Amino acid sequence: MDIEAQILPVEELVGAVDGFLAASPAARAWDVETAFDWSRADADRLTEGQRSAVRFVTLIEDHLPGYFEVYHRYFPVDDTVDRATFVHNRELYHFTVRWAWEEDTHARALSRYQDASGIAERDRLRAELAVEGQKPFDLPYDHPVQFFAYALVQEKATQMYYQHLRDVVDEPVLAGLLTRMAKDEARHFSFMADVVGRYLRVSGDAAVEPIRDVIANFRMPLSDTMRGYWRWALRIADVASYDHTEAYEHLIKVLDRAVDARTDRHDELVRFVQECRTMA
Repeated sequence: MDIEAQILPVEELVGAVDGFLAASPAARAWDVETAFDWSRADADRLTEGQRSAVRFVTLIEDHLPGYFEVYHRYFPVDDTVDRATFVHNRELYHFTVRWAWEEDTHARALSRYQDASGIAERDRLRAELAVEGQKPFDLPYDHPVQFFAYALVQEKATQMYYQHLRDVVDEPVLAGLLTRMAKDEARHFSFMADVVGRYLRVSGDAAVEPIRDVIANFRMPLSDTMRGYWRWALRIADVASYDHTEAYEHLIKVLDRAVDARTDRHDELVRFVQECRTMA
């Protein structure tokens, strides 16, 4: 399927991007250098499991160059696409650069926390992050709605995990950091949900099967490349009640709100997502 032929009308994408940026003014952003008193970070107040969770999410967040490259590859802003597609992709780029900046802030803040709190020495941490950071990342989709449906689930699952972890830690600096990151992830989810909803309203049943395929084959980032990922993921799930399929409930809400006249294929998709959540 030709991705260029399946993109949203540009006015629909502009509505989603403008809405996100209006809700995310730069004046409300936070930065690593001034948002926290890093001298108060103290890993001695964390359990071993909580330390492990911080290390795990740092690796996930630090893979940002790979995630960003996926959007550049599938939504290029150069002469490899026609003019109309370029205009669409250039509008999306306004979102992706803001999203990437915020995600990179998460990666830097988590690394700073590890160093300041005593979890990891900075040079050793850089080397550890590079091991995973140099591995490739891809989302092998052939319909543009799939990139947004995937990110919808991933961003919501990440938000929920940060909230769960915050609720069990007794360390104010880390709790504050997790709160900030969860709020960012919630806004990223809202953008993805808006775009997925617009695809369903514009494309109707044509968007159903691609979304179903995302859920049928869903894997969180790095699950196929990080050594020992599943064992580590299960360990951190015990620390803070982690289950990415919790996010499926929010996808169902997006599906239910997206269309006024539901079709058989739409209803089948909702049932399928519900079954995936129940089985998990």
